[in-house]
Amino acid sequence: MEKEYFAHETAVIDAGCKIGKGTKIWHFSHLMENAIVGENCNIGQNVVISEGVVLGNNVKVQNNVSIYTGVTCEDDVFLGPSMVFTNVINPRSAVNRRGNYIKTTVRRGASIGANATIVCGHDIGEYAFIGAGAVVTREVAPYALVVGNPARQIGWMSAYGHRLDFNEQGIAECPESKEKYKLSKTGVRPLDRDN
Repeated sequence: MEKEYFAHETAVIDAGCKIGKGTKIWHFSHLMENAIVGENCNIGQNVVISEGVVLGNNVKVQNNVSIYTGVTCEDDVFLGPSMVFTNVINPRSAVNRRGNYIKTTVRRGASIGANATIVCGHDIGEYAFIGAGAVVTREVAPYALVVGNPARQIGWMSAYGHRLDFNEQGIAECPESKEKYKLSKTGVRPLDRDN
């Protein structure tokens, strides 16, 4: 049976990986044992996807990204060039901490910018936007825009990736999709959808 995904001849795909239909895996990337990659994903060159990592559908992984054991990315996540996840909070070369990996989940539609670092155990909310070079050391709320080291929230983003400008009633409109959002004490939510 012919595979339903594309893998460049230099890519290494270990036994037990599950790769969805329409996914593309580019030069010198390595999918380790039992990694799961959904449909229509794009895995750039020189990417490492470690054992047991789960990527949903339509995940875009740019060049030189490291995704370590314990990470789950839901559908439509964007991982910018050279960003990295960690999976141990206190690594030491002489101390084996395999099996003590801390889990991190990146929720649907979130984007993580180039060279950002996500310290393990801090989930990224849906449609959150992590600026380039940010170092995430705490949970990130849905639709939040965070930048810096350590990352701090400086605003809110639409599902289309535009910064939201709220009026006095706490309503903002995405300039591209025209979708409206409501700001409250608990965060931001779209008014036109149920989620």
